[in-house]
Amino acid sequence: MRLGNVLIPVTDLDQAIAFYGLPVRFRDGDRFAALDAGGVTIALAGPAEHVTASAAPSYRVDDTAAAVAELAARGAEVVRAPEAGPHETRAVLRDPSGNVFVLYSPL
Repeated sequence: MRLGNVLIPVTDLDQAIAFYGLPVRFRDGDRFAALDAGGVTIALAGPAEHVTASAAPSYRVDDTAAAVAELAARGAEVVRAPEAGPHETRAVLRDPSGNVFVLYSPL
């Protein structure tokens, strides 16, 4: 598991891209934009891609379902079970302290 990005839900993708002022590495219409923050990706999620209510770290894993099972066994709460998105399989969990995070693996 490694940090893949910091996911930030936004209401207006164009406005958020202008606000953050970082180079755009990838954009999928009004759904999603990946910004280059110098070694960390800021992932802006438009309304169609909101999987969390607030900013959350997103960890890239080889197998989302297996990682969810492993972390649930260690005490994580599954907020959203693994589901296929347009570009990845993702899940949302909460750690034992109540912090939300995302796991994902590319399709």
